[in-house]
Amino acid sequence: MNIIVCIKQVPASTEIKIDPETGTLMREGTLSTVNPFDRYAIEEALRLKETYGGKVTVLSMGPPQAEYALKFAISMGCEHAVLLSDKTFAGADTLATSFTLACGIRKIGSFDIIICGV
Repeated sequence: MNIIVCIKQVPASTEIKIDPETGTLMREGTLSTVNPFDRYAIEEALRLKETYGGKVTVLSMGPPQAEYALKFAISMGCEHAVLLSDKTFAGADTLATSFTLACGIRKIGSFDIIICGV
């Protein structure tokens, strides 16, 4: 079974700042972590892999610092990690993010299930 899990790196604090000019999150100097709901999605994917075999690929869209989230997923037991990162993605809304993730999933190719957090 080939499983894809979409994950997101989020600020580890509730005290975040928004750039007043661009309306985007200011990530500099802010600790980040994997979205807790996405951690549950990773755990479920690993349970499925344990039961049915296969591999787990994690996919994330974000800045280069989101590599941390992918490394975390690999440390949990995922086999592959893909980061979609480009400056043009900054400030993307849910439609643009969904489209970009869908393109990434198509590029990865064969999969049996896609799991996402909240």
